[in-house]
Parts: sequence; C-alpha cells; structure tokens
Amino acid sequence: MVAGLLLFFTLPVWVVVGLLIKLTSPGPIFFRQIRPGQHGRPFTLIKFRTMSEVKDGGAEPSADASRLTRLGRFLRSTSLDELPEMMNVLKGEMSLVGPRPLLMQYLPRYTPEQSRRHEVKPGITGWAQVNGRNALTWEQKFAHDVWYVDHWSPGLDFKILSKTLLQLVTREGISAEGHATMPEFRGSGLDEQ
Repeated sequence: MVAGLLLFFTLPVWVVVGLLIKLTSPGPIFFRQIRPGQHGRPFTLIKFRTMSEVKDGGAEPSADASRLTRLGRFLRSTSLDELPEMMNVLKGEMSLVGPRPLLMQYLPRYTPEQSRRHEVKPGITGWAQVNGRNALTWEQKFAHDVWYVDHWSPGLDFKILSKTLLQLVTREGISAEGHATMPEFRGSGLDEQ
C-alpha cells in the first residue's frame, strides 16, 4: 500500500527523470538486471539507468566509473535511481526495507552466515544502508543484514525508513572510496580493494 502511494505521488518525478535520461544519453530509460530475492530466487530488478552503454573496444562495457553519466551521478546521490524498485515491491519481489539485492554471482561466495541475508525479501533500503551504506566493507554490510534478519520488527522498519529520509538529505556513504559504487565482492577473506 505504501509503495503504491509513493509510486502515485512520485509519478511526476518519474516523467521528468525519464525525459532527462532520454535527452542526455542514448539507450533505455530503465536498467534491468536479474538479482537474487528471498531464498535466492531470481527476479528482475528495475532502476533508472545511470550509466551510458559505451563499450570499451569490444563487447564488454567500460568500467562503471567511466560509464556513469552526469545525470546518473545526481540520480545516485539523491537515490532517485531507486524509484522504479517500487514496481518490484508491488509485485511482491522486494520490500521497502530489507537487505539490498546484490548480484547473482555473489551467491556461492557467501559464507553460510552471510547467506542468511536471503531469509527475508530484499529491500529498497535497509539496516546496512542507514549505518554506512557503501562506506562499509562487505563484511560489515552482511553483518548488518543478518542482524536485521534476526531483529526484524515493524518498529525497526519504521526506524530504518525514518533514518533513510535523513540520509537522503545528507547523501553520505553513496560510494566506496575510489569506486563508482562498491568493489566486486569476491568472498570473505579475499582482497576486495
């Protein structure tokens, strides 16, 4: 219900952002990618596209930092790129609050404890996001995710949503130092720099 209301009231923002994306870089308005949901079940995540589709001398895309558009940088810093995930919430694939859905290839790299983050639906925001976001190490993020799984309550979700609104104003922890977002997670105990 909350996601439906948010989608309705933010519809003008969707229109403006969609037009700006089309006017500033070639390619689709939305970015779609298969991500693991609850119990690792795959679903298609929907976000506003923040990167160009430039290829680096071949079929492979260039590095994230070089592909991030000026508009995309703004959308990420304000978290406006996450708005289309309301559709994932309405479809029951995500929740407003929960561990962020990461990449499918990370699934076999988790420790059994880290894998517990998939015991709940992924969220648009979560405990790790309001406690450091991408300024945290992967291990710190996963520890926050598992803590959330073990301590979930409606009151905790309300606290996280409230802190998220504050974080949208401060724009802290958007990117890990030296990265467009975060370095790839290769597994605990391995070099992540």
